[in-house]
Amino acid sequence: MASAKQLKLTLVRSLNGRLKAHQQCARGLGIRKIHNPVTVIDTPENRGMINKISYMLKVEEV
Repeated sequence: MASAKQLKLTLVRSLNGRLKAHQQCARGLGIRKIHNPVTVIDTPENRGMINKISYMLKVEEV
């Protein structure tokens, strides 16, 4: 069985002053600090959160 695809997420804009729902999406993805990369599994749930806060993220495939 092939391993699941993963995505590397990097926060490039601050969470300060953002909607609470957007801050919670970032927390749900495991993002804590700016420029600190996080690796997540590519699932529909994670893709939804990524799409919601895409203006603050840099997304790369691993």
